[in-house]
Amino acid sequence: MRFFHVILWQPLFNILVVFYLLTGNLGIAIILLTLFVRFLLYSVQDKASKSQMEMQLLQPELEEIKNKYKDNKEEQGKQMMDLYKKHKINPFSSFVVMLIQLPVFISVYNIFKTGINTESLKYVYSFIPMPGEINNLFLGLNLSEPSPIIAVLVGVTFFFQMKFATIDQPKTKKKGFGDMFQKQMVYMFPILFGFIMLQLPSALGIYLITGAIFLTVQQHFTKKKYSLQKNV
Repeated sequence: MRFFHVILWQPLFNILVVFYLLTGNLGIAIILLTLFVRFLLYSVQDKASKSQMEMQLLQPELEEIKNKYKDNKEEQGKQMMDLYKKHKINPFSSFVVMLIQLPVFISVYNIFKTGINTESLKYVYSFIPMPGEINNLFLGLNLSEPSPIIAVLVGVTFFFQMKFATIDQPKTKKKGFGDMFQKQMVYMFPILFGFIMLQLPSALGIYLITGAIFLTVQQHFTKKKYSLQKNV
């Protein structure tokens, strides 16, 4: 844990302090920190989004393989991997991106959980000026406390981000379990995270909202870049 504290938590915390010194507004500083993190992860997220969207387009074929080889799991797995290989898709890319982002998210979560206070300011680098008293207010909200408004906004932005990332299958193709599960998650995941945010600092909500908006825009460019359109 000390390792991640030094290489992730402390640098991100100091970047947040610098943004606060530059803007004098904690909410804006959090937004800038989010954009900084998302730009750092842009390349790996771009590749993961491409693979995820291409896998959605392959769902009908994957369901056919599952049904055809339902009594032969070994052959089923081989056929699925051959299909991925044929379309040059890495089915594990999203998992890899999650592994990369998870330590970053945990570090950011701990930053907002602790807050910028006398205890945490001792980790400010010596070459960075001390910010003094921190104003936690942003648009009338105390970012150190939970907010129902922020919780709802997190749920809404997550919904649109997941909805935009979903590529509709042609109506002529039979919907499989994967399609139905994915459709349910578009609704359930945002609701679940919205409820969770009712117990967490609004500062984390600002981070998540900004990140979801950024990811939605990035996915738009990913679709255009790789010509991944609906009903392909």
